[in-house]
Amino acid sequence: MENLVSADNDTEQRLAARLKQLRVERGWSLDQLATASQVSRATLSRLENGEVSPTTVVLGKLCAAYGLAMSRLLRMVEDDFPPVLRRAEQSVWTDPDTGFIRRSVSPPSRALAGEALECELGAGVTISYAASPRPGMEHHLLLQEGKLSVTVDGRSHELLAGDCLRYQLHGPSAFMTPPDSGARYFLFLV
Repeated sequence: MENLVSADNDTEQRLAARLKQLRVERGWSLDQLATASQVSRATLSRLENGEVSPTTVVLGKLCAAYGLAMSRLLRMVEDDFPPVLRRAEQSVWTDPDTGFIRRSVSPPSRALAGEALECELGAGVTISYAASPRPGMEHHLLLQEGKLSVTVDGRSHELLAGDCLRYQLHGPSAFMTPPDSGARYFLFLV
């Protein structure tokens, strides 16, 4: 379930510190995290103190409890980030079902609080999310082209090019384009 950590492994120590920070940010005790993650309190203590390194299974359980993708957590403990990320270096993901395109313009980093995405939806597309990966996550959506309806926590907002929608996400959300217009927007997450 765990691997011993050598004292000189800086990345492992940053991971241990970040795991502890995530728990403290939520105001959770070790016992509460143990219940949420199904990882023993003793193992959690040793992980946070940098005495052991988490296995993939344990890290997956912790990420699920924190509502984080494992890639996001691991990026949070990287040594550094490049100040310039050329467009050709930015990762792009396309949803094969909806055609939704998501470009990570400024990916998450250990040293930076936010990230920026460039998103494109075709005409007549709806994408729904059941919950926020982190309740209260701050979003700033700047519509560049087209029309977009965004529903946040049950309230709908109709956006036109140039409009900015700012919100903290606690529950479900949905992004919808009308049949006659797609949308291109930037989404800044903090």
